[in-house]
Amino acid sequence: MKKWVFVCLLVSLLSLALLPADSFEDIDEGPVFLIPVIQDIDPFLVVFLKRAMVKAKEAQSPLIIFQLNTYGGRVDSALEIASLIGSADWAETIAYIPSESGGTGVSWSAGALISFSCNRIIMDGGTSIGAAAPVYQSTEGMVMAEEKTVSAVRGQMAALAEKNGYPPSVALAMVDKDVELIEVETDDGLRLKTPEEIKEMTRLNGNEPIQGKQISAPSKLLTLTAGEMEKYGISSATLSGLDSLYEFLNVDGDKIIMAEKDRADTLVAYLSSAALTSLLVMVGMVALYLEITSPGFGVPGTIGLISFAIVFSTSVLMGNLESLELLLFLGGIILLLVEIFLIPGFGVTGLGGIVLILTSLVLTRQDFIIPEFDWQWKLLRHNILYISLGLFGALFLIALLMMRLPKSPLFNRLVLHNKSKPANPKIAPNREEEKSHLGETGRALTDLRPVGKADFKGMVLIVQTDGEYINKDSEVVVTREEGLRLIVKGR
Repeated sequence: MKKWVFVCLLVSLLSLALLPADSFEDIDEGPVFLIPVIQDIDPFLVVFLKRAMVKAKEAQSPLIIFQLNTYGGRVDSALEIASLIGSADWAETIAYIPSESGGTGVSWSAGALISFSCNRIIMDGGTSIGAAAPVYQSTEGMVMAEEKTVSAVRGQMAALAEKNGYPPSVALAMVDKDVELIEVETDDGLRLKTPEEIKEMTRLNGNEPIQGKQISAPSKLLTLTAGEMEKYGISSATLSGLDSLYEFLNVDGDKIIMAEKDRADTLVAYLSSAALTSLLVMVGMVALYLEITSPGFGVPGTIGLISFAIVFSTSVLMGNLESLELLLFLGGIILLLVEIFLIPGFGVTGLGGIVLILTSLVLTRQDFIIPEFDWQWKLLRHNILYISLGLFGALFLIALLMMRLPKSPLFNRLVLHNKSKPANPKIAPNREEEKSHLGETGRALTDLRPVGKADFKGMVLIVQTDGEYINKDSEVVVTREEGLRLIVKGR
């Protein structure tokens, strides 16, 4: 009996020893989430991944697979995604690069950064990873980012590699074209080492290790195929499709939950688009002008509030809204109100209000205040352009309304006219029998916004401007007569 027990134990130990070193135990608890990253890396993807990972955590998922097929994208979004994946210490994370039809079969640039943020990298045959140096579009085409940006990404790549057990030198070579890598035979098999690392190995071991071919030459960014990644001990396996991935991970296909974008994600991407943001800014500013120049609170004010509410709510979803943006926006609105109601003309106060509103709206589209890197300056210029288009479009429409709106029948119906017989016999509401007042000079008895009363040599008449705001007690002159209306301007 003891012999049979010993034989069974020996067979079990031999079976365990023959299993692949990177094989996974059966996933018995919780579902496995498969999250596709098959697009350019951008802020909308960040929102989608946040929602997907929240669902995975709520479901107590022990394993999250990120299916990567991307040429890269925005550096800030990639860094945010890498941080998001790194914080998922409650689950095993897998970067899987498939080769199925419809995909690119690559994880380049920002995609490589995301891959190294995962605990394991698994690739299908025929795929590749690397070329993670930050670049940006210029008038001369794609150019390498400044050293400051490259240094930041290089340091983050090395930190992620070190955290998850990948060779930091390999991660560095994907970002820095000056890093040289050479094949070296070690006790663990072929590995990639820099000349400095080879010298250190020689010093510690007393003899120089056997070297092979040069894999990454100076002035060249490193990109590795799936076979090379496995050969040099970086990836866990080279497979051929999702079925082989599930088999390798010992995961039942029925336990897979595919995270998919829903209508909410599509709506956020649409509402956060630069073109729609410009349109919302323009509509909001024009609506605020119409509300300020009309009595009470009505439809224009409601439209303005809805427009800016959409802009700020999408900023909340993108994770860019802080109290500073709200304070700047409210401060800008207050300065504009002060300029319109308390200070005659348009000067520093009104200009300051516009600048504060512009600044707040620009900051809602980015997660930094003062740019440090090239890509941040580029993003800032892009945001200023689109917000300015909306703002100057609003100013153009407001100017057009100031000239045309007082003449429109719709505006005339909205203005409250005094049709009752005046107590003062000098007030002449019906001027059909009166002489022409063209060219006469009078004094405004009320603020003209744009309609009010003015005194013309003891006769009080209802007057209006072409949209111009005129303070009480200012001198006005009649420029034209349109039926029963006197159109005036300030002197």
